[in-house]
Amino acid sequence: MVTSPDKSRNLGIESFTLGPYETNCYVVWADSLEEKGSPSACWIVDASFDPAPMIASVRRRGLKPEALILTHAHVDHIAGVNEVTAAFPRLPVWIHADESAWLADPMRNLSALGGVPITARGPDRLLRDGDMLNLGTTHWRVLHTPGHSPGGLTLWCEEEQAALVGDALFAGSVGRTDLPGGDPRELARSIRERLYTLPPQTRVMPGHGPETTIGRERMSNPFVRG
Repeated sequence: MVTSPDKSRNLGIESFTLGPYETNCYVVWADSLEEKGSPSACWIVDASFDPAPMIASVRRRGLKPEALILTHAHVDHIAGVNEVTAAFPRLPVWIHADESAWLADPMRNLSALGGVPITARGPDRLLRDGDMLNLGTTHWRVLHTPGHSPGGLTLWCEEEQAALVGDALFAGSVGRTDLPGGDPRELARSIRERLYTLPPQTRVMPGHGPETTIGRERMSNPFVRG
């Protein structure tokens, strides 16, 4: 399923629900810093199974991919990495430092448990909490939000009130913590201290399920109360 892009003052986001786990992957683009008429820079955020619709959208829009950013390295978020980087050969893969070895390890990325071991290209850059990233005219902060997995991260754009949270927080739910590397206390701490402290109007774009807001989850999420 492809949802319609949201276009705010500087930012566009298109969501793609891909693969057997119905993983939300995103194309994020922003106004170019270069002269008017230049292609808008974009990120691809997560790459699940069968990413062809996402690749086609980048090409159709004439976007300029700058990075493939992974919110974490579970199989349903990395299965399409090799296909995406083959489509855009110089595209670097960025991931949190705590999961730097997971792309090459089918046990850690959980693909071996499904009987189809997957290794993915990268990483080319290791991200850490507090890193500032620029996409065109927008500015994003990396928030380390572990608990679902050790290197889970959120990409937060304050000026556009948007957060791509991976599998940390969902509409009315939270990420699983029963998988290897999961920690329920750490996840609750990540949500309370890193996500619920964001402005309440912040749009939450999760790795599965519908979009929500920080304010809604802080008030009503039954798993982690604000």
